[in-house]
Amino acid sequence: MNPIQPFPIEMDSDGPFAGIVVVRLEQPGSPVVVLDFALIQRIEATLRTIRGSATGFILASASPRVFIAGADLKSIQAMTDPELDAYLAYGQRVFGLISDLPFPTVAAINGAALGGGLEIAMHCDALVAAPSASGKPYPVGLPEAGLSICPGWGGTNLLPARMDPADAITRTAVGKPLTYDEAIAAQLFDAVAQTPESLIPTCKQWIVAQRAKGLPDRSGAPSRWIGHHDRKARVTAAIPALRETLPATDSARAVLAAVAAGLESGWQAALDVERKELVRLRSTPTGKAAIEAFFAKTQK
Repeated sequence: MNPIQPFPIEMDSDGPFAGIVVVRLEQPGSPVVVLDFALIQRIEATLRTIRGSATGFILASASPRVFIAGADLKSIQAMTDPELDAYLAYGQRVFGLISDLPFPTVAAINGAALGGGLEIAMHCDALVAAPSASGKPYPVGLPEAGLSICPGWGGTNLLPARMDPADAITRTAVGKPLTYDEAIAAQLFDAVAQTPESLIPTCKQWIVAQRAKGLPDRSGAPSRWIGHHDRKARVTAAIPALRETLPATDSARAVLAAVAAGLESGWQAALDVERKELVRLRSTPTGKAAIEAFFAKTQK
């Protein structure tokens, strides 16, 4: 068995950005980055090799087209229910390693960030984005409900903490991502680089500015989620109206259940609900039909 190879780590050795680590995700032979088991293993191996001298972390993509296009839906559908539950739990633990890093962390978004791709990004303290290299707007969001399933790596509790809660929960419940321009207008990003080339420098500048404010608060959950003291009241206030306006679908109910679990019982409870609901929904007749239709469309 070949050992799991960490991703190469770039780190400034001196100057104002000394100690800032950059990790660029890649999948040889693929034009885009997709979250599958092998990629998550490499992410874990990489995070466990970051030295104590690091002072900041940037999660980037080697793909010029996307940040991360989401999870590998084909492999998910091939898993049994216990296998899928274990896979989702493993991803939750690995993503949590980012949230535990003792210095500021940033996701450098250069293209489409969808589903699990946005979820791992939101485990970072900040989202910093740049226009795509092609100049075309790209999507950012959680499209799972459009396939009659739900997020499984914390998205239900992460997105409403970074933008208007009602809009975020509604978009998650119906599976409607934002465009790059809509994400800027919604203030989803903590900073925006003017060009693709200036994305990583902008991320480094954010980290330096953040370090000047002191070390980030690490409490076992991402720094920006709905249970945090400065987010909880806004999200709680949005829930009653949403119960009346969201569609009566299993996906929407699953999203609301995960949000309620986070608000009432904490981060791990929200992850448990997401995992349970995703395993269940992908096996319902509606979920199976939606995913089969998606595969049929993408194969044309």
